[in-house]
Amino acid sequence: MRKIVLFIFLIFNLNQVAFSQKNYPITLVIHGGAGNISRQGLTPEKEKAYQEGLNAALAAGYAVLEKGGTSLDAVEAAIRVMEDDPLFNAGKGAVFTHDGKNELDAAIMDGATLKAGSVAGVSTIRNPVSAARAVMEKSPHVMLVGRGAEQFAQEQKLEIVPPEYFYTEPRFKQLQKARETEKPALDHTTDTSGSTLPVLLEGKKFGTVGAVALDKFGNLAAATSTGGMTNKRYGRVGDAPIIGAGTYANNQTCAVSATGHGEYFIRYTVASDISARMQYRHKSVRKAAQKVVMEKLVKAGGEGGVIALDRKGKFAMPFNSSGMFRGYKNANASEVKILKD
Repeated sequence: MRKIVLFIFLIFNLNQVAFSQKNYPITLVIHGGAGNISRQGLTPEKEKAYQEGLNAALAAGYAVLEKGGTSLDAVEAAIRVMEDDPLFNAGKGAVFTHDGKNELDAAIMDGATLKAGSVAGVSTIRNPVSAARAVMEKSPHVMLVGRGAEQFAQEQKLEIVPPEYFYTEPRFKQLQKARETEKPALDHTTDTSGSTLPVLLEGKKFGTVGAVALDKFGNLAAATSTGGMTNKRYGRVGDAPIIGAGTYANNQTCAVSATGHGEYFIRYTVASDISARMQYRHKSVRKAAQKVVMEKLVKAGGEGGVIALDRKGKFAMPFNSSGMFRGYKNANASEVKILKD
């Protein structure tokens, strides 16, 4: 009897060791915003520039995963690259508010613990995604806004820059065009008027950057960062820093980052809805994301897209606009795309 018990004990422990040493299929998926982007407005030069920007973000995030780093480190690294790239509506490339300011939002979430952090309406933090992570890891809170968030970031020794750092001439011109109609402009629609502005800086577009990652330990993470809407007023905040709307991660289901008309993503809790459909209806990540973006949002009148990733390395990148800047990298392939084709 003692031998039988000892045998069972050894088998159990061997299984536990094998499980703990399991390497999951490291995967990184990113987006740089979605919108009405046409082939006509996407010149070879513009397309190359955005492909290079997306590939740089993929390279930075995936390098973390390859070295055995965490999914949190990977999404932060990928987002920081896009925040520093003026082509994207986040960080350095952020759009302007009605008052001619840059107000930035960001969020990050850990799928292993369901801990999350976000900042909103900040104007002096070079990389808002890092501030969001500091909120998650070094404060008892989830969201900090405005001056309080900036004070917290400074106390955490994050890089603080003057508001002028975020100024870019194309974005300021975009504000002037939006002021003519006195309407907020959603980032990412191609301007067919012959404008020479980069495609992400023209017309009405959805501009947000995001990343979701799976590390070798099987942990998921999601992060999103944005400058919001051109010509926005009254301290408007979109879905990016709202946990469950534009950003969500849960090891039991998936990690999600969204881009689009934020008001709809907030009202329909898009990110958490995808997770819930996987958990309670046992849908695959692809079917859950497709249902929410291509049916639920379309019916409501909401435009945009998401990237979603599960613990098997399966991912989805659905969008109901004509284009979405997106890409993925895993052990088998690396690819970036813009249009539906």
